[in-house]
Amino acid sequence: MKTIKDSVHDHITIDGLALDLLDSPAVQRLRHIKQLGTVSLVYPSANHTRFEHSIGVYHLACKVTNHLSIPTEESNHIRAAAMLHDIGHSPYSHNIEPLLNHRIGFEHDDILELLTSTPLSVLLEKHNLDANLIADLIIGKGKHGQIISSSIDVDRMDYLVRDAHHTGVPYGSIDHGRLVRELSLSNGELVLSVSNGNVQAAESLLLARTLMGPTVYNHHVARISKSLLRRATEFLLDSKIIKEHDLRSMDDHDLHAALRSHPKTSPLETRISNRNLYKRAIWAELKDVPDDVINANYDSIHSFEETIASKLNIDVQSVIIDIPKLPLPIGQDIKIKAGDTTRMLHEHSSLIDALQAAQKEQWRLGVYAPENLVERVGSAAERELNLQTNGHLISMRSKKNFSLDTFMT
Repeated sequence: MKTIKDSVHDHITIDGLALDLLDSPAVQRLRHIKQLGTVSLVYPSANHTRFEHSIGVYHLACKVTNHLSIPTEESNHIRAAAMLHDIGHSPYSHNIEPLLNHRIGFEHDDILELLTSTPLSVLLEKHNLDANLIADLIIGKGKHGQIISSSIDVDRMDYLVRDAHHTGVPYGSIDHGRLVRELSLSNGELVLSVSNGNVQAAESLLLARTLMGPTVYNHHVARISKSLLRRATEFLLDSKIIKEHDLRSMDDHDLHAALRSHPKTSPLETRISNRNLYKRAIWAELKDVPDDVINANYDSIHSFEETIASKLNIDVQSVIIDIPKLPLPIGQDIKIKAGDTTRMLHEHSSLIDALQAAQKEQWRLGVYAPENLVERVGSAAERELNLQTNGHLISMRSKKNFSLDTFMT
């Protein structure tokens, strides 16, 4: 048995199955993968890792399974899924994932192969655990899958509080203790009691995620730096210097070493390491962007970049177009229970629609370029993408914007 002093949950006890999993190479690798990727370039203390997050998720899973009195065999599978849910992450967490998804259809939570073809399979057999069931739980499938992956899962309960703690941003504070206590099972589904104000407890979780978006996860410096990281990594893959499946097993340090070792990617790696990043040439709101651009696929975005670079007679590496996905519906899977009545949270809470609208207002299309090319790239991109801005594009070289977003550059 081990007791771990955690920065968020205080003391966490690890023993038996969890201790075996914790000491496995697959989980230990997570010590070297930052939880927030390049966000540390905005918030210097955001250097926490997927390793400590996995321990926190395991801790909350133990609390939930105990509270719900889930039988030991099922509980062990849930706890194992909590500890292992992030082992599929590539370097820099979500920063590289879109690249691998495009090339090999990889998602970080597709980990069945890792559970069955690595030393983990021996550990799972030792504890009589089914790898297929664990893999399903991690993607939210099967009985109790909502505990690991849903709008009120233990993953989200941990990372919001942990990310807020390590960035110093106050918006991620949630009462996960209360959320855990008010969870129950109804016809095999996870529901939340709405007695004594628990709707607000659920709403606070969704509100925290919405507020953390533009302030932390989608801060423009984080988006620019992860775009540079993807661009450089893509070159390594295109050049066959590294292979997609090899990239999955690397950590942050491995990727930086690979980028630094090649003359084509070394300049971009140096920009990231020295925080000498590209600047925003365009930062456009959703209402200003045509639907065909919003829905552009990976190849179409590259085509836009090549066209802009060609017209300006500059290196295509100097143009990066960053089009985030449209926000998904918020909290649509959360069920609440009052007495004998069960219904969806969004039918009961007027805040859900407001949060959905807020996410759309926060959405931005970004075009990035080296500082000396910002004006030229911005003008060319506005024309090429047919942005309906009526002359009010945000160019950080030509306009002042005294928001919190501007000061954190």
